[in-house]
Amino acid sequence: MNKHFIAKELLDYCEKYSALEDEILKQLTRETHITQYQPHMLSGHLQGRFLSMMAKLIAPKNILEIGTYTGYAALCLAEGLQADGQLITIDVDAEKEWICNKYFQQSKYANQIKMMIGDAQKIIPTLSMQFDLVFIDADKINYCNYYEIVLSKLNAGGCILVDNVLFNGDVLNKNKNKNAAAVHMFNTKIAADSRIEKVIVPIRDGITMIRKK
Repeated sequence: MNKHFIAKELLDYCEKYSALEDEILKQLTRETHITQYQPHMLSGHLQGRFLSMMAKLIAPKNILEIGTYTGYAALCLAEGLQADGQLITIDVDAEKEWICNKYFQQSKYANQIKMMIGDAQKIIPTLSMQFDLVFIDADKINYCNYYEIVLSKLNAGGCILVDNVLFNGDVLNKNKNKNAAAVHMFNTKIAADSRIEKVIVPIRDGITMIRKK
């Protein structure tokens, strides 16, 4: 996210009085900023604690993440996994696999996180399990496609979290760029879908919480 929807001082306040990050997440944040292009794509402290809290409330057996980046969100979501649960995270960028696996292996969830490289639209239909929690944070053009693919893989009562649904505020612009336009199309689709309950939460760049009926 490039724009702050609340003052930086208030964001700092929220982080100060929220749960602390684990040291491994701090290390991953530092290395991401040193080694990666567009480090702002990392979920970060406040959103990471939100993802962790949601996962702990749901206590999922299986989690699916579409869009890994450097693995920060995956590690936060894994905090809520059942003891015998699994998190599958899919990303198209093989060049970031090294940093993801480096931190996955250092974490207590090393045996529960599986990273897959490739096109999520092709990989997801091959997965045999159902999911209790899905996090979508990949290319915005395919948000509607990802949603339809994962909804059939989601257990009743399960939750989908979708990131960047405000897209820097550009969803309000008449002349939207192609990514903002795709996100707006997704938001419009979700608002009219009677199969689910949904709410947009203005955390960071906006997260839509979806519950399958």
